[in-house]
Amino acid sequence: MFQLRIYTLRSPDALQRYATVHWARHLATFTAFGVTTQGVWTEQGEGANRLVALVHYPPGADPEKITRDVMASPEFAADMAGFDVDEIVDVASVLLEPTSFSPTH
Repeated sequence: MFQLRIYTLRSPDALQRYATVHWARHLATFTAFGVTTQGVWTEQGEGANRLVALVHYPPGADPEKITRDVMASPEFAADMAGFDVDEIVDVASVLLEPTSFSPTH
């Protein structure tokens, strides 16, 4: 199971700090919980303060439970240390199941 996660930040500066420092730290944290990061992007365009990430969960995993466990962990707290979470104004996610012909599984 894949999940597309879209984070909207308050400003370009907040996006830059979140992407290069804090989300970058999540890579190791997610791996510790069995989640693989397939890619992380920042959206281009005027006023588009969004980070988009594609993550992959192990077969049979419950993405909501894993997300709760990650966010409650000391590792996640360390990832976010020094970042004001009020700079994140929206988080959207979409669960994705690859088709049989998808090059990404």
